[in-house]
Amino acid sequence: MTDLTRATAAELGRLIASGEASAEEVTRAHLDRIGEVDERVHAFLHVDTDGAVEAARAIDSARAKGEQLGPLAGVPVAVKDVIATTGVPTTAGSKILENWRPPYDATIMTRMRAAGLVMLGKTNMDEFAMGSSTEYSAYGPTNNPWDLGRIPGGSGGGSAASLAAYEAPLAIGTDTGGSIRQPGAVTGTVGAKPTYGGTSRYGLIAFSSSLDTPGPCARTIEDAALLHAVIAGHDPRDSTSIPAPVPDVVGAARLGASGDLSGVKLGLVKEFAGEGAEPGVSAAFRDALDALVKLGAEVVEVSCPHFEYALPAYYLIAPSECSSNLARFDGVRYGLRTGDDGSKSLEEVMSLTREAGFGAEVKRRIIIGTYALSSGYYDAYYGQAQKVRTLITRDFAAAFEKADVLVSPTTPFVAFPFGSRTSDPYQMYLADLYTIPSNLYGGPAISVPCGLSEGLPVGFQIMAPTLADDRMYRVGGALESALGTLTPPAL
Repeated sequence: MTDLTRATAAELGRLIASGEASAEEVTRAHLDRIGEVDERVHAFLHVDTDGAVEAARAIDSARAKGEQLGPLAGVPVAVKDVIATTGVPTTAGSKILENWRPPYDATIMTRMRAAGLVMLGKTNMDEFAMGSSTEYSAYGPTNNPWDLGRIPGGSGGGSAASLAAYEAPLAIGTDTGGSIRQPGAVTGTVGAKPTYGGTSRYGLIAFSSSLDTPGPCARTIEDAALLHAVIAGHDPRDSTSIPAPVPDVVGAARLGASGDLSGVKLGLVKEFAGEGAEPGVSAAFRDALDALVKLGAEVVEVSCPHFEYALPAYYLIAPSECSSNLARFDGVRYGLRTGDDGSKSLEEVMSLTREAGFGAEVKRRIIIGTYALSSGYYDAYYGQAQKVRTLITRDFAAAFEKADVLVSPTTPFVAFPFGSRTSDPYQMYLADLYTIPSNLYGGPAISVPCGLSEGLPVGFQIMAPTLADDRMYRVGGALESALGTLTPPAL
Protein backbone atom coordinates (compact mmCIF):
# COMPACT_ATOMS: atom_id res chain seq x y z
CA MET A 1 0.00 0.00 0.00
CA THR A 2 1.08 3.60 -0.61
CA ASP A 3 3.05 5.17 2.25
CA LEU A 4 0.24 7.39 3.46
CA THR A 5 2.59 9.97 4.95
CA ARG A 6 4.36 10.45 1.59
CA ALA A 7 1.18 10.89 -0.46
CA THR A 8 -0.05 14.32 -1.47
CA ALA A 9 -3.23 15.71 0.04
CA ALA A 10 -4.99 15.30 -3.32
CA GLU A 11 -3.92 11.65 -3.46
CA LEU A 12 -5.05 11.03 0.11
CA GLY A 13 -8.42 12.57 -0.66
CA ARG A 14 -8.83 10.19 -3.60
CA LEU A 15 -7.71 7.14 -1.58
CA ILE A 16 -10.22 7.95 1.15
CA ALA A 17 -13.02 8.66 -1.34
CA SER A 18 -12.42 5.37 -3.15
CA GLY A 19 -12.30 3.34 0.05
CA GLU A 20 -8.68 2.29 -0.51
CA ALA A 21 -7.84 3.92 2.82
CA SER A 22 -9.97 5.18 5.67
CA ALA A 23 -9.64 8.62 7.17
CA GLU A 24 -8.72 6.97 10.46
CA GLU A 25 -5.89 4.99 8.81
CA VAL A 26 -4.53 8.15 7.21
CA THR A 27 -4.77 10.08 10.48
CA ARG A 28 -3.12 7.35 12.54
CA ALA A 29 -0.29 7.06 9.99
CA HIS A 30 0.50 10.76 10.45
CA LEU A 31 0.14 10.60 14.23
CA ASP A 32 2.61 7.69 14.21
CA ARG A 33 5.00 9.73 12.07
CA ILE A 34 4.76 12.62 14.52
CA GLY A 35 5.56 10.22 17.34
CA GLU A 36 8.53 8.91 15.38
CA VAL A 37 10.26 12.17 14.39
CA ASP A 38 8.86 15.19 16.22
CA GLU A 39 11.16 14.86 19.20
CA ARG A 40 13.91 15.81 16.74
CA VAL A 41 11.95 18.33 14.65
CA HIS A 42 9.72 19.96 17.30
CA ALA A 43 7.20 21.13 14.73
CA PHE A 44 4.26 20.71 17.12
CA LEU A 45 3.42 22.44 20.37
CA HIS A 46 0.31 20.31 20.90
CA VAL A 47 -0.80 17.08 19.22
CA ASP A 48 -4.55 16.50 19.50
CA THR A 49 -4.48 12.72 19.16
CA ASP A 50 -7.94 11.98 20.53
CA GLY A 51 -9.59 14.86 18.68
CA ALA A 52 -7.95 13.89 15.40
CA VAL A 53 -8.99 10.23 15.63
CA GLU A 54 -12.53 11.21 16.60
CA ALA A 55 -12.77 13.63 13.63
CA ALA A 56 -11.42 10.98 11.25
CA ARG A 57 -13.95 8.41 12.46
CA ALA A 58 -16.74 10.93 11.91
CA ILE A 59 -15.62 11.33 8.29
CA ASP A 60 -15.54 7.57 7.77
CA SER A 61 -19.02 7.31 9.25
CA ALA A 62 -20.37 10.07 7.01
CA ARG A 63 -18.86 8.42 3.95
CA ALA A 64 -20.35 5.05 4.91
CA LYS A 65 -23.76 6.73 5.02
CA GLY A 66 -23.28 7.97 1.47
CA GLU A 67 -22.88 11.65 2.32
CA GLN A 68 -21.28 13.86 -0.33
CA LEU A 69 -17.90 15.02 0.94
CA GLY A 70 -15.28 17.40 -0.43
CA PRO A 71 -11.95 16.48 -2.02
CA LEU A 72 -10.01 16.99 1.24
CA ALA A 73 -12.42 15.14 3.53
CA GLY A 74 -10.40 13.00 5.92
CA VAL A 75 -7.08 14.63 5.04
CA PRO A 76 -4.99 15.73 8.05
CA VAL A 77 -3.86 19.32 8.56
CA ALA A 78 -1.46 20.99 11.00
CA VAL A 79 -2.46 24.43 12.27
CA LYS A 80 -0.20 27.30 13.30
CA ASP A 81 -0.72 28.02 16.98
CA VAL A 82 -1.97 31.54 16.33
CA ILE A 83 -5.37 30.26 15.10
CA ALA A 84 -8.09 29.91 17.73
CA THR A 85 -9.32 26.33 18.10
CA THR A 86 -12.13 25.35 20.45
CA GLY A 87 -10.85 23.66 23.59
CA VAL A 88 -7.33 23.13 22.22
CA PRO A 89 -4.31 25.04 23.61
CA THR A 90 -3.66 28.16 21.55
CA THR A 91 -0.57 30.02 22.74
CA ALA A 92 0.74 32.09 19.81
CA GLY A 93 4.13 30.72 20.88
CA SER A 94 4.01 32.87 24.05
CA LYS A 95 4.12 32.15 27.78
CA ILE A 96 1.51 34.85 28.30
CA LEU A 97 -1.07 32.52 26.69
CA GLU A 98 0.27 29.24 28.05
CA ASN A 99 -2.54 26.66 28.38
CA TRP A 100 -5.19 29.07 27.05
CA ARG A 101 -8.01 27.10 25.42
CA PRO A 102 -10.30 29.27 23.28
CA PRO A 103 -14.08 28.84 23.62
CA TYR A 104 -14.53 29.32 19.87
CA ASP A 105 -13.07 28.43 16.46
CA ALA A 106 -11.50 30.84 14.00
CA THR A 107 -13.44 31.10 10.75
CA ILE A 108 -10.82 29.18 8.80
CA MET A 109 -11.01 26.38 11.40
CA THR A 110 -14.80 26.30 11.02
CA ARG A 111 -14.39 26.02 7.25
CA MET A 112 -11.77 23.28 7.46
CA ARG A 113 -13.92 21.25 9.82
CA ALA A 114 -16.92 21.69 7.49
CA ALA A 115 -14.77 20.43 4.59
CA GLY A 116 -13.83 17.36 6.60
CA LEU A 117 -10.18 18.13 7.26
CA VAL A 118 -8.73 16.50 10.37
CA MET A 119 -6.64 18.74 12.64
CA LEU A 120 -3.57 16.91 13.92
CA GLY A 121 -2.45 19.64 16.30
CA LYS A 122 -0.95 23.09 16.70
CA THR A 123 2.45 24.02 15.28
CA ASN A 124 5.34 26.00 16.74
CA MET A 125 6.00 29.60 15.78
CA ASP A 126 7.89 32.73 16.69
CA GLU A 127 6.08 34.39 19.58
CA PHE A 128 3.04 36.28 18.30
CA ALA A 129 4.39 35.66 14.76
CA MET A 130 7.28 38.09 15.32
CA GLY A 131 10.36 36.52 13.82
CA SER A 132 11.95 34.89 10.79
CA SER A 133 13.41 31.73 12.28
CA THR A 134 11.07 30.26 14.94
CA GLU A 135 13.92 30.86 17.40
CA TYR A 136 11.71 33.34 19.25
CA SER A 137 9.14 30.75 20.34
CA ALA A 138 8.76 30.65 24.12
CA TYR A 139 8.69 26.86 23.81
CA GLY A 140 11.99 26.32 22.04
CA PRO A 141 12.94 26.37 18.33
CA THR A 142 11.76 24.11 15.53
CA ASN A 143 14.47 22.33 13.54
CA ASN A 144 14.64 22.25 9.74
CA PRO A 145 14.20 18.66 8.51
CA TRP A 146 16.81 19.35 5.80
CA ASP A 147 19.43 20.05 8.47
CA LEU A 148 18.43 19.84 12.12
CA GLY A 149 21.06 22.41 13.01
CA ARG A 150 19.38 25.09 10.88
CA ILE A 151 16.26 27.23 11.20
CA PRO A 152 13.00 26.29 9.43
CA GLY A 153 12.08 29.90 8.74
CA GLY A 154 9.57 31.99 10.60
CA SER A 155 7.31 32.86 11.97
CA GLY A 156 5.52 29.72 10.80
CA GLY A 157 8.49 27.36 10.97
CA GLY A 158 6.48 24.65 12.70
CA SER A 159 3.90 24.42 9.91
CA ALA A 160 6.56 24.28 7.17
CA ALA A 161 8.71 21.78 9.08
CA SER A 162 5.73 19.49 9.66
CA LEU A 163 5.32 19.24 5.89
CA ALA A 164 9.01 18.70 5.15
CA ALA A 165 9.18 16.00 7.86
CA TYR A 166 6.10 14.24 6.41
CA GLU A 167 4.22 14.72 9.68
CA ALA A 168 1.32 16.38 7.86
CA PRO A 169 0.27 16.71 4.20
CA LEU A 170 -1.22 20.18 4.71
CA ALA A 171 -0.71 23.05 7.14
CA ILE A 172 -2.06 26.49 7.91
CA GLY A 173 0.19 29.50 8.36
CA THR A 174 -0.19 33.26 8.61
CA ASP A 175 1.77 35.81 6.61
CA THR A 176 2.39 39.32 7.96
CA GLY A 177 5.74 40.03 6.32
CA GLY A 178 6.60 36.65 4.78
CA SER A 179 5.80 34.18 7.56
CA ILE A 180 4.26 31.61 5.18
CA ARG A 181 6.52 32.11 2.16
CA GLN A 182 9.89 32.36 3.89
CA PRO A 183 9.49 29.08 5.85
CA GLY A 184 8.24 27.46 2.64
CA ALA A 185 11.37 28.59 0.82
CA VAL A 186 13.88 27.30 3.36
CA THR A 187 12.11 23.95 3.89
CA GLY A 188 11.49 23.17 0.22
CA THR A 189 7.70 23.39 0.52
CA VAL A 190 4.95 25.56 -0.97
CA GLY A 191 3.66 28.56 0.98
CA ALA A 192 0.93 30.86 -0.30
CA LYS A 193 -0.17 34.27 1.00
CA PRO A 194 -3.67 35.01 -0.39
CA THR A 195 -4.90 38.50 -1.18
CA TYR A 196 -5.31 40.44 2.07
CA GLY A 197 -8.99 40.10 3.00
CA GLY A 198 -9.36 36.97 0.87
CA THR A 199 -9.11 34.77 3.96
CA SER A 200 -10.78 35.68 7.24
CA ARG A 201 -8.80 37.00 10.20
CA TYR A 202 -11.63 36.22 12.64
CA GLY A 203 -10.10 34.06 15.36
CA LEU A 204 -6.52 34.89 14.35
CA ILE A 205 -4.54 36.28 17.28
CA ALA A 206 -3.59 39.65 15.83
CA PHE A 207 -0.06 40.88 15.29
CA SER A 208 -0.51 43.61 12.66
CA SER A 209 -4.13 43.91 11.65
CA SER A 210 -3.58 45.62 8.28
CA LEU A 211 -1.06 42.96 7.21
CA ASP A 212 -1.96 39.58 8.80
CA THR A 213 -3.14 37.02 6.24
CA PRO A 214 -3.89 33.33 6.92
CA GLY A 215 -2.97 30.98 4.10
CA PRO A 216 -2.17 27.43 2.99
CA CYS A 217 1.09 25.50 3.27
CA ALA A 218 1.65 22.26 1.35
CA ARG A 219 4.18 20.14 -0.52
CA THR A 220 2.59 20.69 -3.95
CA ILE A 221 0.88 23.54 -5.78
CA GLU A 222 -2.35 21.58 -6.25
CA ASP A 223 -2.54 20.76 -2.55
CA ALA A 224 -2.00 24.42 -1.60
CA ALA A 225 -4.74 25.45 -4.04
CA LEU A 226 -7.18 22.86 -2.66
CA LEU A 227 -6.66 24.13 0.88
CA HIS A 228 -6.82 27.76 -0.29
CA ALA A 229 -10.24 27.07 -1.84
CA VAL A 230 -11.49 25.66 1.47
CA ILE A 231 -10.43 28.52 3.74
CA ALA A 232 -11.01 31.51 1.44
CA GLY A 233 -14.15 33.58 0.96
CA HIS A 234 -16.06 36.44 2.53
CA ASP A 235 -16.67 36.44 6.27
CA PRO A 236 -19.05 39.05 7.73
CA ARG A 237 -17.33 38.68 11.12
CA ASP A 238 -14.13 40.18 9.66
CA SER A 239 -14.56 43.84 8.71
CA THR A 240 -11.60 43.62 6.30
CA SER A 241 -12.92 40.52 4.51
CA ILE A 242 -13.50 41.09 0.79
CA PRO A 243 -17.05 40.36 -0.47
CA ALA A 244 -15.85 38.93 -3.77
CA PRO A 245 -15.82 35.45 -5.34
CA VAL A 246 -12.77 33.29 -4.65
CA PRO A 247 -10.65 32.97 -7.81
CA ASP A 248 -10.50 29.46 -9.32
CA VAL A 249 -7.14 28.67 -7.77
CA VAL A 250 -7.50 24.90 -8.16
CA GLY A 251 -8.28 25.16 -11.88
CA ALA A 252 -5.35 27.55 -12.31
CA ALA A 253 -2.94 25.20 -10.54
CA ARG A 254 -4.02 22.33 -12.78
CA LEU A 255 -3.80 24.51 -15.88
CA GLY A 256 -0.27 25.47 -14.91
CA ALA A 257 0.65 21.83 -14.46
CA SER A 258 -0.01 21.34 -18.18
CA GLY A 259 3.23 23.24 -18.70
CA ASP A 260 1.99 25.95 -21.06
CA LEU A 261 2.71 29.58 -20.17
CA SER A 262 2.29 31.04 -23.64
CA GLY A 263 1.46 34.72 -23.45
CA VAL A 264 2.27 35.06 -19.74
CA LYS A 265 4.55 37.97 -18.88
CA LEU A 266 6.84 37.64 -15.87
CA GLY A 267 7.98 40.94 -14.38
CA LEU A 268 11.55 40.89 -13.11
CA VAL A 269 11.87 43.59 -10.46
CA LYS A 270 14.93 45.69 -11.32
CA GLU A 271 15.42 46.88 -7.76
CA PHE A 272 15.75 43.29 -6.49
CA ALA A 273 18.60 42.45 -8.89
CA GLY A 274 21.67 41.68 -6.83
CA GLU A 275 19.91 42.91 -3.68
CA GLY A 276 21.77 40.83 -1.13
CA ALA A 277 21.00 37.38 -2.55
CA GLU A 278 23.56 34.64 -2.08
CA PRO A 279 25.15 33.44 -5.36
CA GLY A 280 23.57 29.99 -5.05
CA VAL A 281 20.12 31.49 -4.51
CA SER A 282 20.53 33.78 -7.53
CA ALA A 283 21.69 30.86 -9.68
CA ALA A 284 18.72 28.65 -8.72
CA PHE A 285 16.33 31.53 -9.35
CA ARG A 286 17.80 32.21 -12.80
CA ASP A 287 17.60 28.52 -13.74
CA ALA A 288 13.94 28.48 -12.71
CA LEU A 289 13.27 31.61 -14.74
CA ASP A 290 14.86 29.95 -17.78
CA ALA A 291 12.60 26.93 -17.25
CA LEU A 292 9.51 29.16 -17.31
CA VAL A 293 10.71 30.85 -20.50
CA LYS A 294 10.98 27.41 -22.12
CA LEU A 295 7.30 26.91 -21.27
CA GLY A 296 6.38 30.02 -23.25
CA ALA A 297 6.60 32.80 -20.68
CA GLU A 298 8.10 36.16 -21.53
CA VAL A 299 10.34 38.01 -19.08
CA VAL A 300 10.05 41.81 -18.89
CA GLU A 301 11.95 44.13 -16.58
CA VAL A 302 9.84 46.33 -14.31
CA SER A 303 10.89 49.09 -11.97
CA CYS A 304 9.49 49.39 -8.44
CA PRO A 305 11.63 52.24 -7.09
CA HIS A 306 10.04 52.38 -3.65
CA PHE A 307 10.58 48.70 -2.82
CA GLU A 308 13.89 49.67 -1.22
CA TYR A 309 11.92 51.45 1.50
CA ALA A 310 9.61 48.50 2.18
CA LEU A 311 11.70 47.01 4.98
CA PRO A 312 11.94 50.19 7.11
CA ALA A 313 8.29 51.08 6.42
CA TYR A 314 7.18 47.61 7.50
CA TYR A 315 9.21 47.77 10.70
CA LEU A 316 7.35 50.93 11.67
CA ILE A 317 3.84 49.87 10.63
CA ALA A 318 3.89 46.33 12.01
CA PRO A 319 5.34 47.23 15.46
CA SER A 320 2.93 50.17 15.73
CA GLU A 321 -0.04 47.89 15.17
CA CYS A 322 1.38 45.19 17.44
CA SER A 323 1.84 47.67 20.29
CA SER A 324 -1.88 48.37 20.07
CA ASN A 325 -3.01 44.75 19.57
CA LEU A 326 -0.89 43.29 22.36
CA ALA A 327 -2.16 45.77 24.93
CA ARG A 328 -5.02 43.31 25.54
CA PHE A 329 -2.63 40.82 27.15
CA ASP A 330 -2.62 42.37 30.60
CA GLY A 331 -3.21 39.49 33.03
CA VAL A 332 -6.73 40.67 33.74
CA ARG A 333 -9.05 38.85 31.34
CA TYR A 334 -7.24 35.64 30.35
CA GLY A 335 -3.82 34.06 30.15
CA LEU A 336 -0.90 34.52 32.52
CA ARG A 337 -1.30 36.59 35.70
CA THR A 338 1.82 37.31 37.77
CA GLY A 339 2.40 39.12 41.08
CA ASP A 340 -1.21 39.13 42.26
CA ASP A 341 -0.49 38.57 45.98
CA GLY A 342 -2.86 41.26 47.23
CA SER A 343 -0.15 43.79 47.95
CA LYS A 344 0.22 45.27 44.47
CA SER A 345 -1.87 47.63 42.41
CA LEU A 346 -3.53 46.54 39.19
CA GLU A 347 -0.94 48.49 37.20
CA GLU A 348 1.88 46.65 38.99
CA VAL A 349 0.27 43.27 38.31
CA MET A 350 -0.15 44.15 34.63
CA SER A 351 3.49 45.25 34.39
CA LEU A 352 4.81 42.12 36.11
CA THR A 353 2.60 39.90 33.93
CA ARG A 354 3.82 41.46 30.71
CA GLU A 355 7.44 41.37 31.91
CA ALA A 356 7.17 37.64 32.64
CA GLY A 357 4.93 36.70 29.74
CA PHE A 358 6.46 38.47 26.72
CA GLY A 359 9.78 37.48 25.17
CA ALA A 360 12.58 39.85 24.15
CA GLU A 361 11.60 40.23 20.47
CA VAL A 362 7.97 40.99 21.33
CA LYS A 363 9.08 43.59 23.88
CA ARG A 364 11.43 45.13 21.31
CA ARG A 365 8.63 45.55 18.77
CA ILE A 366 6.14 46.87 21.33
CA ILE A 367 8.66 49.53 22.37
CA ILE A 368 9.39 50.50 18.75
CA GLY A 369 5.69 50.69 17.95
CA THR A 370 4.75 52.64 21.04
CA TYR A 371 7.50 55.16 20.29
CA ALA A 372 6.41 55.49 16.64
CA LEU A 373 2.82 56.19 17.71
CA SER A 374 3.69 58.57 20.51
CA SER A 375 2.81 62.24 20.53
CA GLY A 376 5.27 64.25 18.50
CA TYR A 377 6.57 61.27 16.54
CA TYR A 378 3.42 59.83 14.93
CA ASP A 379 3.67 61.89 11.72
CA ALA A 380 7.43 61.53 11.44
CA TYR A 381 7.41 57.74 11.74
CA TYR A 382 4.08 55.93 11.41
CA GLY A 383 2.57 58.58 9.14
CA GLN A 384 5.60 58.60 6.84
CA ALA A 385 5.65 54.81 6.70
CA GLN A 386 2.02 54.78 5.54
CA LYS A 387 2.92 57.23 2.78
CA VAL A 388 5.69 54.88 1.66
CA ARG A 389 3.13 52.07 1.68
CA THR A 390 1.01 54.06 -0.75
CA LEU A 391 3.99 54.58 -3.05
CA ILE A 392 4.77 50.85 -2.98
CA THR A 393 1.14 50.11 -3.91
CA ARG A 394 1.51 52.48 -6.88
CA ASP A 395 4.72 50.69 -7.90
CA PHE A 396 2.82 47.38 -8.00
CA ALA A 397 -0.01 48.93 -10.02
CA ALA A 398 2.43 50.30 -12.60
CA ALA A 399 4.36 47.02 -12.78
CA PHE A 400 1.18 45.01 -13.36
CA GLU A 401 0.41 47.14 -16.40
CA LYS A 402 3.49 45.55 -18.00
CA ALA A 403 3.47 42.06 -16.45
CA ASP A 404 0.94 39.46 -15.36
CA VAL A 405 2.96 38.51 -12.28
CA LEU A 406 6.19 39.68 -10.65
CA VAL A 407 8.93 37.21 -9.74
CA SER A 408 11.93 37.16 -7.40
CA PRO A 409 13.76 34.83 -5.05
CA THR A 410 11.66 34.31 -1.91
CA THR A 411 14.58 34.85 0.45
CA PRO A 412 18.10 36.23 -0.09
CA PHE A 413 19.67 33.19 1.56
CA VAL A 414 19.06 29.56 2.44
CA ALA A 415 18.32 28.30 5.95
CA PHE A 416 20.97 29.62 8.33
CA PRO A 417 22.38 27.94 11.47
CA PHE A 418 20.69 28.51 14.80
CA GLY A 419 22.00 31.54 16.67
CA SER A 420 23.78 33.06 13.69
CA ARG A 421 21.44 36.07 13.40
CA THR A 422 19.72 36.44 16.78
CA SER A 423 22.34 38.90 18.04
CA ASP A 424 21.65 41.32 15.16
CA PRO A 425 17.92 42.01 14.64
CA TYR A 426 18.56 43.79 11.33
CA GLN A 427 20.26 40.73 9.83
CA MET A 428 17.27 38.67 10.93
CA TYR A 429 14.84 41.17 9.39
CA LEU A 430 16.64 40.86 6.02
CA ALA A 431 15.13 37.40 5.66
CA ASP A 432 11.90 39.16 4.65
CA LEU A 433 13.50 41.57 2.17
CA TYR A 434 11.68 40.17 -0.89
CA THR A 435 8.42 39.18 0.81
CA ILE A 436 7.43 42.37 2.66
CA PRO A 437 6.37 44.46 -0.39
CA SER A 438 3.42 42.15 -1.14
CA ASN A 439 2.17 42.48 2.43
CA LEU A 440 2.30 46.28 2.26
CA TYR A 441 0.47 46.14 -1.08
CA GLY A 442 -2.04 43.48 -0.03
CA GLY A 443 -1.63 41.29 -3.10
CA PRO A 444 -1.20 37.51 -3.20
CA ALA A 445 2.21 35.86 -3.39
CA ILE A 446 3.51 32.31 -3.29
CA SER A 447 6.83 30.57 -2.74
CA VAL A 448 7.58 27.51 -4.84
CA PRO A 449 10.68 25.30 -4.48
CA CYS A 450 13.10 25.93 -7.34
CA GLY A 451 16.23 23.96 -6.53
CA LEU A 452 19.08 23.72 -4.06
CA SER A 453 22.02 25.84 -2.99
CA GLU A 454 24.69 24.13 -0.89
CA GLY A 455 22.26 21.22 -0.51
CA LEU A 456 19.52 23.41 0.96
CA PRO A 457 16.21 24.52 -0.64
CA VAL A 458 15.71 27.76 -2.54
CA GLY A 459 12.30 29.40 -3.04
CA PHE A 460 10.93 31.16 -6.14
CA GLN A 461 8.41 33.92 -5.33
CA ILE A 462 5.48 34.77 -7.61
CA MET A 463 3.52 37.95 -6.83
CA ALA A 464 0.14 38.72 -8.41
CA PRO A 465 -2.36 41.62 -8.40
CA THR A 466 -5.00 41.78 -5.68
CA LEU A 467 -7.80 39.24 -6.23
CA ALA A 468 -5.75 37.53 -8.96
CA ASP A 469 -4.58 34.68 -6.74
CA ASP A 470 -5.20 32.25 -9.62
CA ARG A 471 -2.32 33.78 -11.60
CA MET A 472 0.29 32.82 -9.02
CA TYR A 473 -1.06 29.27 -8.89
CA ARG A 474 -0.90 28.93 -12.67
CA VAL A 475 2.73 30.05 -12.85
CA GLY A 476 3.59 28.03 -9.75
CA GLY A 477 2.00 24.92 -11.23
CA ALA A 478 4.02 25.36 -14.40
CA LEU A 479 7.25 25.78 -12.44
CA GLU A 480 6.51 22.64 -10.43
CA SER A 481 5.77 20.71 -13.63
CA ALA A 482 9.18 21.75 -14.99
CA LEU A 483 11.30 21.27 -11.87
CA GLY A 484 9.38 18.75 -9.77
CA THR A 485 9.20 18.79 -5.98
CA LEU A 486 12.03 18.52 -3.46
CA THR A 487 12.60 15.53 -1.17
CA PRO A 488 14.33 16.22 2.14
CA PRO A 489 16.96 13.82 3.50
CA ALA A 490 15.52 10.99 5.55
CA LEU A 491 15.15 11.73 9.26
